[in-house]
Amino acid sequence: MNKIRLNEILDNFPSLHLLVVGDFFLDKYLSIDPELSETSLETGLEAYQVVQIRHSPGAAGTVVANLRAMEARVSVVGITGLDGEGFDLRQDLQQLGVNISGLLETPDRFTPTYTKPMLRAAGGAERELNRLDIKNRQSLPAHHELAVQAELERLAPEVDGIIIADQVQEENCGVITAGMRARLSELARAYPDKPIVADSRVHIGQFEGVMIKPNLHEARAAVAAAPEEADRLTMARRCGSALFQKNQQPVFVTLGEQGILAVNQSGVDHVPGIPAPGPIDIVGAGDSVMAGLIAALGAGATAKEAAFIGNLAASITIQQLGTTGTANRAQLRARFAEMNEI
Repeated sequence: MNKIRLNEILDNFPSLHLLVVGDFFLDKYLSIDPELSETSLETGLEAYQVVQIRHSPGAAGTVVANLRAMEARVSVVGITGLDGEGFDLRQDLQQLGVNISGLLETPDRFTPTYTKPMLRAAGGAERELNRLDIKNRQSLPAHHELAVQAELERLAPEVDGIIIADQVQEENCGVITAGMRARLSELARAYPDKPIVADSRVHIGQFEGVMIKPNLHEARAAVAAAPEEADRLTMARRCGSALFQKNQQPVFVTLGEQGILAVNQSGVDHVPGIPAPGPIDIVGAGDSVMAGLIAALGAGATAKEAAFIGNLAASITIQQLGTTGTANRAQLRARFAEMNEI
């Protein structure tokens, strides 16, 4: 890709309206000062003292944050609890300028939350202690599933592309249930020119008729008969091709520092990773790849071009230590310029 083509694609990002449907979590950080610890009179145990609370949208919300950093307009579809975590999550999304009219709330579900106690050292650095996860462990009731589908159907005609963020591992306990997967497949048939891309921790092989973005582990798990290969690229090619044959939609297999293998009707393209010097933090890298992919596809990029922009975004976010980073259009252009100076 040359500079003119990159700018042509990036210049279209602010005109895009993208929809993110799926599991919205709250990432909640509790900073603990060990010098203030007390002993509980009731239990005799150490009582940690929280001196700072910060939170941000997680899971599907991380993709949203990246899309907003790229200046795309974003609407969301999902469901949260009628609780404090849900209030914080909604506030955070609204501060990002997101349309949350499709984010339903109910008193009979938790707002999924990753609570991360952070033990603060004397110099200010923090170390994460055991995480406390709040998730829904019962199936999404049918009336909630129908309500979410109604929001999806209301917003789908208005947008230029859809991201499916399937974060919950337990079957049918999140927003992306078997029924939602079937409805999304129907939408893909109804809007064949609209990019619809799914990301899923454990169910990627169950999506039909939509583009998918598995990592190599997820791709291999989705192709049960795939033998393990010594060469990761060979394995990715085998699994990606099998998933494309099954789905007949582009497949983007992410390979970390090795980049992305893009498989579509034109063939297989290995798009190498972009070197990111210095210490790195890979948390959220897949979400930045997804944001770059869908924005590029919505802007008219080919699968190979979209994979390159996804790699470009990830090379920026992994250098943002201790946080789930984002990449804006100026950073994408600057990273491309750095690549061409080498």
